[in-house]
Amino acid sequence: MKVLLVLLIYSGTLVLSTATTTRRPYFNAIFNFGDSLSDTGNFIRSGALAFPVIGKLPYGMTFFRHSTGRCSDGRLVVDFIAEEFGLPYLPPYLALTEGLNSYHGVNFAVSGATALDSEFFYQRKIGSILWTNHSLSVQLGWFKKLKASICTDCESYLKKSLFLVGEIGGNDYNYAFFAGGTIPQVKALVPLVVEAIIKTTSVLIEEGAVELVVPGNLPIGCSVVYLTLFQSPNKTHYDPKSGCLKAFNAFSKFHNILLQRALEKLRLKYPHAKIIYADNYGATMRFVHAPLHYGFDNGTLFRACCGGGGPYNFNISARCGHDGSTVCKDPSTYTNWDGIHLTEAAYRLISRGLINGPFTKPPLVTSSTFD
Repeated sequence: MKVLLVLLIYSGTLVLSTATTTRRPYFNAIFNFGDSLSDTGNFIRSGALAFPVIGKLPYGMTFFRHSTGRCSDGRLVVDFIAEEFGLPYLPPYLALTEGLNSYHGVNFAVSGATALDSEFFYQRKIGSILWTNHSLSVQLGWFKKLKASICTDCESYLKKSLFLVGEIGGNDYNYAFFAGGTIPQVKALVPLVVEAIIKTTSVLIEEGAVELVVPGNLPIGCSVVYLTLFQSPNKTHYDPKSGCLKAFNAFSKFHNILLQRALEKLRLKYPHAKIIYADNYGATMRFVHAPLHYGFDNGTLFRACCGGGGPYNFNISARCGHDGSTVCKDPSTYTNWDGIHLTEAAYRLISRGLINGPFTKPPLVTSSTFD
């Protein structure tokens, strides 16, 4: 089962590109925290793996035309958000020693990262399968260390910066589930994970952040890796409308409900801050329920574009980028990239739902945003 975690946590990026957009910048910078859903290079640079498959094609094949370290065929949600606000793609924190400009933001996300500190998992004998010790609190420490070097009038600068606190927490649950944890057992972790996210959000506000986006978790019951590992002959375990595993989607909803309740309390504590909940679950289920409407093929909804066969094109012995795997001709018709991560096409739709609505509360972009 430990081998399964190889899949979890591909990630990284080295690319620093200038996004093209007709809109003028609304934010000075974007600062991102999270895991492989938004890592733009930290995992690769952390020394976790010498030759990760995400460091070569077909990763990056769609947009960049070469591997960038991102866990997809192209851009991620954080990239589309940067484009929307006329900012460059975020350089990974661990690449700043190479002289990359950090004024317009930095990405602290690391693939495999958890909301809870690594010690939590070591104490429970799960630590041996962690792919990184760079948890959310470590990423927060990186921000504090960097802060003094990127602003002189930090109060003014940070008021015009956007903070993306996640998605984070998914790996806390993945590690536990893939190590054999039951849903009731893993459910006990949710309040602790939410508490860690809220603590980091609070500290960022104390440090000067005013506008923050805190995303919820994706519907893991629709994930190819979960559909493969936890497939069941019992048809009642699947949602007849979507085909997703009901119990695991209910788990994701439970996390998201607790997170939203905690954010409501945080808004009362910091009324001057704009604390936005991003409904990743809802933004994803929109195209799960109506794939054809959004340009996806019904037959590939639950198949990885890049993989080594099986009912979901996900094979532990022939993962994307490894011998025995193949890649689809047109990733834009697929929602899932490698069994764990999504395609650029899926991330684009999620980002549209967050930026243009209706999946942010309160809205990220209002009629006055670009006035």
